Amino acid sequence: EAVAADWMLEFACSCLCRHFGEESGEEFRRWRDVAQALTNGFSEIPTHQKKTVYLCQLLIRIAKGKSLELQFENGKKISPLESALSFWTLLEREEIKLEKLHEDIRRLIQIQIVAVHLENTYFKEAAEVLERLFTDSGSDKSLRMKLATIVKNKDPYVPLLQSFSYSLLISKIKSYIELFMKENETNFLIQEATKYVESKGLGAIALQNKPVNINKNYKSNLDTKQRLGTFLSHVNGRMQNCCLNVDSSLYWLYINCLLGLNNLENVEKQGDAMACGRRRQRWTYKEDLELKSGVQKFGVGNWAKILAHGNFNNRTSVMLKDRWRTLRRTD
Repeated sequence: EAVAADWMLEFACSCLCRHFGEESGEEFRRWRDVAQALTNGFSEIPTHQKKTVYLCQLLIRIAKGKSLELQFENGKKISPLESALSFWTLLEREEIKLEKLHEDIRRLIQIQIVAVHLENTYFKEAAEVLERLFTDSGSDKSLRMKLATIVKNKDPYVPLLQSFSYSLLISKIKSYIELFMKENETNFLIQEATKYVESKGLGAIALQNKPVNINKNYKSNLDTKQRLGTFLSHVNGRMQNCCLNVDSSLYWLYINCLLGLNNLENVEKQGDAMACGRRRQRWTYKEDLELKSGVQKFGVGNWAKILAHGNFNNRTSVMLKDRWRTLRRTD
């Protein structure tokens, strides 16, 4: 049971990370409940599962970060973000790298704890939480004084809070998730499921029963979906003709596309708003400098690292890659 629970928790964490990154609320909540059920069974967290458990708990609380009605930590009156900060502290202890990303996320959580109280007009509680979060040390003193002034003025819309926004926090958490997923690519249940699909020939059946739906109104991804649909049709034909085997690179592309079908549907459900919003967001001169500096430090292609260590405004690693290509053409 313990071994099976390990596999399930690893898989649940992977699903939580993926759906958090895709902002798929319904699926995220489903896997949140699974992860909670699994972790509630621990009388003591196994050493090798600490990082997984802490990350699950962090994501669950970050997802509820804008609410102050929930209470975590055994009924104590504490906001989701303040509870998330305690799990982020535990996660930091499990790692010795990514120091800048750790520091960025820690500061963003702290600032947003205060900001969310202000946005909900809980001014007294904002002052109290400020006292709890920040010490009188040199590194904290300047930020603490600025936040104290903001709390005193009861203004949640000052430039400082806008610069360290909740959306930036989400973006940084996604960067951390990307790195976590890359480091934990070996997932037992995914591997076994892939073998099962191969042995039962379920791939071709799945495609026949669940064709790719190309939404004509979703113009921003139309070409991509058409290419994917053509590719899957081609692979489907190859599968029926028994031309693919486990060593075929086309086979593995096919499996990856199968696993990504739900992602494609989630994108359609989210609609045009998010895609258009990202598309309209102009790159600033400062972001371009951050990108160039990151490429110089980590090299072309290491977009996840560059994103994690840079100060970008709600960007993804794909956006960084596209922007770098544009800058190269301009130069």
